[in-house]
Parts: sequence; structure tokens; C-alpha cells
Amino acid sequence: MTSSYGRQFISDLKREIRQVQRYLEHSWAESMVALRNGIRRLRHFDLDYVVIPIGGPLPERAAPPRTFIQRQLPLPPETLSLQALNYRFHRIAQADNVRGVVLVFEGLTAGLATLQNLRQSISRLRAAGKEVVVYTPYLDMEHYFAATAANRIIAPPVADFAAVGVRTEAVFLKDALAQLGIEADILQISPYKTAGNSLSQADITPEQREQLEWLLDEKYELMVTAVAADRGLTIEELKAHIDAAPFNMNQALERGLIDKIGYQDDIAPWLAAADDKPDAAAEANGDVDNGNGEETAVPRAKLRRWAEAEPMLMEKPIHYHPQAIGIIAVEGLIAMGVSRQSPSRLPIPLPMADGITAGERTIIGLLRQAEKDREVAAIILHVDSPGGSALASDLIWQQIVQTQKKKPVLAYMGNIAASGGYYVSAPAKHIMSQPATITGSIGVLLGRISTAGLYQKVHVNRVSLTRGAHAELFSDLAPLSDEERQILFAQIKDTYRRFQDVVMEGRGIVADSLDEIAQGKVWSGRQALAFQLVDSHGDFEAAVAKATELAGITLRPDEKMGTINFYARPRETGLLGALLTTEAPGLSDAAQLLSLLDGRMVAELHQKPLYLFPYIMR
Repeated sequence: MTSSYGRQFISDLKREIRQVQRYLEHSWAESMVALRNGIRRLRHFDLDYVVIPIGGPLPERAAPPRTFIQRQLPLPPETLSLQALNYRFHRIAQADNVRGVVLVFEGLTAGLATLQNLRQSISRLRAAGKEVVVYTPYLDMEHYFAATAANRIIAPPVADFAAVGVRTEAVFLKDALAQLGIEADILQISPYKTAGNSLSQADITPEQREQLEWLLDEKYELMVTAVAADRGLTIEELKAHIDAAPFNMNQALERGLIDKIGYQDDIAPWLAAADDKPDAAAEANGDVDNGNGEETAVPRAKLRRWAEAEPMLMEKPIHYHPQAIGIIAVEGLIAMGVSRQSPSRLPIPLPMADGITAGERTIIGLLRQAEKDREVAAIILHVDSPGGSALASDLIWQQIVQTQKKKPVLAYMGNIAASGGYYVSAPAKHIMSQPATITGSIGVLLGRISTAGLYQKVHVNRVSLTRGAHAELFSDLAPLSDEERQILFAQIKDTYRRFQDVVMEGRGIVADSLDEIAQGKVWSGRQALAFQLVDSHGDFEAAVAKATELAGITLRPDEKMGTINFYARPRETGLLGALLTTEAPGLSDAAQLLSLLDGRMVAELHQKPLYLFPYIMR
């Protein structure tokens, strides 16, 4: 009994010590914030708008911290991430000495789901009472979709309103490969599992056309619905403007599609005058005559770049919960081995040509690391992947199942989480996507390349000696025989049944319901929510809040949940690396040829069952 009381006493004492420690940390943080704010007031730090340039792919997470050697090199600035942007917006929302932000678009290349995340970040900032102004020389569909989330849009006079609609295309290489003497045998679980069509078909199939049509309909409807609401237009009015595009900025202004024509230098005087001095707003190019022959300076809003503005912003104390949410990314093609990242993208219209792989060994290691970390209360698996190797997907799935026995895992989908990307998401306690996320593609395929014609063209004679009835099943000496095709089709049927079991187990969907939405069919996040393939829509901030809830943590009003990024160490390889590497000996000649056509990761997937998304939507 004494021992039991003693253990309880020690436990209570430790808890009280932690409480005192947290109280002292909070008090110290509040004191330092008060001191910094006092200095800012004494120095009259005030500004009107913070200028933030935005461009590129807007990745969800910040890149891993650069090493000492990397910091010594003349590398370009790190790409702005949504994580970093949300931090800036949070600081600006808290500061009472700034009116808002000016976002300068510098060429966004982000996917539609990422742009929806950006729009939600802008909406939160506006809800905090801050004004958001967008200056953009780009006015295509994607840029305009992002820009309309702001209060006002400014564009230069020589820009064009080029929001002319949405499109996609499919490229078919069958005839081109035939010219080289190469033939692709693609076995797929249904006509809707069309990832191999680029290699095996000469033209689009009815099923592929059907999928592309409904995905285009979804994308177009999502975009025009949001933009029309933001600009105070009916959907019919907006579609009429889109059908009339392209046109110049004067017409865009007359149609109410933008709010101001001007250059970046015109922003400061326009913002200073637009609210209460409309006459001055028209004189945005310097000094004006006051009527007595004297020049009077035009008022200018105080604009500061982030690096200059951050030390000026008033603060509020932030108290972080003792635990945090762990973040692990599954990005790119899912493959066996370690994660790799290529610095370049091959110009081939296939999902595997992006040059990024999520290696099963790396992802499993990160999951185990987060599982053992006592600070991690829950895990967000950020999935932005078209899938890939069925084996690698299953191994990652198994580790997620094991990890969930100790900590909840939330799957947060990016622009695409389809096929193998959906497979690894299925066991999560909660799946969150954006309405524009591309997901589903529950199906499997297997491909084998025959290069017999290629070797005949170059007069190379290959002689094969075998032992075993099916020793040449995975050879590229000849196209598949009927018997070989039956053997391989039985293999992908088994793999497909495994995929179905994973989805039914993870999502609680009965077989009859699943059959209609599987078969390789691809869905938007909005459709997936209706089919119970995902649980909710939201951006990364919403995912953190949901993961906190899954962990059973209730935050105080003055408390915030932090995040811990678990980074892989990608192997930097590009096309040159693919040509020079001797890391993967024993690949067939066909696989080596494919590594030149589609990137080295394709060779790793050759002749294996694949959970792979059909195509890239842009």
C-alpha cells in the first residue's frame, strides 16, 4: 500500500512541476510579447499593407531546413509554401497596426485543390477584418480563380483577361512506339482503369473520354460557382464573360471582373485614396495640381515587404499545447525503396514522369518515428500521389494500420490522392480532401513491354534459354500469349480484390456499393464525399484541428496546436542520374528503354501490378 501511495505522490508531484513549468513559460512569453509591442508603439511602427509575392507550385509544407553546405551556396530562395504563407497571414490577422495584405501573383503553377487552400487562407484573413488586395498580370482561369477570393483585384493595362475555360488532353503513343518496334501489353481490371492507355492505345477510349468529361465538368463548375459568388455575378453572367474572352483590361473593368487598372507603382496611391478620396484615386501617378498652380503630393499607403514588415507587426502571445501533430508526406509516385526527388520534370504526359517517388522504406520509417515520438498526439498523412506500386502501397497501408493502434492517423489529400494514393489513405480514421481533389481510381493494371520489333530493326539477334514452364512470363522477347495473359490477369484480379477489401475495411462500404464507384473510376473530392470515400472537405488548418480532435485534446481559447514535420531525405537524381546510375542492375532491356522514356521510376514498376492514376489533370 505504501508503495502505491508513493507512486501516486510522485506522479502528482511531476504533474504539478510540469504545470508550474508551463505557467512560467507562458508568463515569460507574455512578458516578452508585451515588451516587443511596447517598443513598437514607442517607435510608432505602423503600416497599411504587407506585400507578399506568390508564385510557383505553393507546396503544402515548407522544405526541410537547408544544410550548412547548402546555405553557403548561391541557391535560389526557397519556394513559398502554404505553411509559411499561413504563418504570415496569422501574424497579420493578429496585428492591430496593419490594414491588410497585397498579394502579387508571380505565376502560379499550383493544382486546383492547392488554389482552393489558398482561397481558404485568404478567406480566414478577411474574416479577421483584414483587407486582401491582389495584383496580377496573369488572368487565366487558375489565377483568376485564386484572385477572386480577395477584396479587390488590380491588373496592369496591357494584360489580357484570358480566363477562357478549362481543358485537358490525352496523348497516345501506341503508333509511335510501333515505329520503334515496341509493343505494350496492358492488362487492366476494367475499361475505366486507363493509366496504361497512353502506351497501349492509338486513340481515346469511350471510358477514358467519359471520365475526362465528368472531371472537366466538376472542375469548371467548382471554379465558376466560386468566382461568380465572389464577384457578385450570376453563373450565367460569368460564363458569358468566359465565352467572350479573351479581351483587354478596359473591357474587364467595364464587366466588373477587376477593380483597378494600373501598375505595381500605382497600388500605394490608389489604396490610400480609394476609400475616402475617389478623386485622388484617379490621380495615381505622382503629384497633382491643386488648382492654384501648386503641386500637392498624392497620399500613398504604407506598403512593406514581409521581411521589413514582420518586426513591425504587433503580436499576441501564442501558447502551444505540450503535444503536437506529426506531419508525414506521401508525395509523388509510390514505389519500393527510398524516396527520391528529381530536380526536373520530363516532358511526358504520364503520372510517373514528375520525377518524385514516395519510397515505401522511407514512409514506413517516418511512420514508425512519429509513432514512437511522445510529443506526437496524432499524425496527418499528407497524400499527394497518383499511386504506383501495389506492393509498396500495401506495405505502407500495413504500417498505417499498426500505427493507428497507438495514435490516430488522418489522411489529408492534396491535388491528387488516387489509386495507390487512395489505398494508403483508406485505413485512416478520417479522410479530408478539397472539393477539387482528384481521388478514387480504385483499380489495378499490369503492363509488359515487348521489344522484339526494336531488336529486329537494329538487326540484333537475341537467343533465350529457359528452365520452367513460365520462365519467359516477364520477358520482353515477344508479346503476351493467350496463356500468359490469363495468368497475369488472374494476378491483377487478386490484387484488385485486395484493394476492394482494404477500402471496405477502412471505409465501411459494402461490396455492392463499392462496385459501382470502383472499377478504376476517378472522382473529384466533391463526388468522393457523396460516395463516402472521404469524410470532409478542408485545408491544412482544418486537418490539424480535426487531428487534434481525434487525439482527444481540447485546446484552451489561448492555446494552439503545433505541428512537427517528419522529413524524408530524398535522393536527388535527374535524367542524367537515370542514365548513369548502376544502382539497379538486372533490369530487362525494355525496362531500361522505359527509364529513358518515362524516368527511372517507370522501370521499377515494369511488369508489376500497379495502383496507378490514369493521367495528369492540368
